[in-house]
Amino acid sequence: SLLVDAAGQTRKEKVILPSYLQGKKPNTIPNKKIEDPASGKVSTSSVATRQDLTTFHLIPPRVTFGVLKEGCIYATTVIMKNVGVNFSRFRVKQPPPHTGLRVMYTPGPVAGLQAELEIEILAMLIGGKDSGGLEEVSYDIEILTETETLLLPVKANIL
Repeated sequence: SLLVDAAGQTRKEKVILPSYLQGKKPNTIPNKKIEDPASGKVSTSSVATRQDLTTFHLIPPRVTFGVLKEGCIYATTVIMKNVGVNFSRFRVKQPPPHTGLRVMYTPGPVAGLQAELEIEILAMLIGGKDSGGLEEVSYDIEILTETETLLLPVKANIL
């Protein structure tokens, strides 16, 4: 029950479920669907009435690197899980070089499985003015799929 904790005590605050468990997709932009004969369309009667046959979830849905030391390279892994019926292809629109971000992945179809995206950041200060020794980097990485564009927010503070 969500009303009690693991010790059996009544919870004082409300439990917040992750968006992928709630069925919400907050950081997506739907694409105009263009029929592609080579997209691996499933046409069996059991799934013919479903509209959203291809969908991805990002785990975690956002990346926060925290405070980084200037001049160092940091990396983390994001899992892109295919929770739809069809296999689907995707590509990542690489961030501009001034952000210091780079996404490494293996292109190809994701058929009922998952793909790993390695997010790498080169911590560098680009501001000419003195910002108190701390500069914030914030960027939304665009992941283009066949049905939608996923946005992966990435934040870091560079010391």
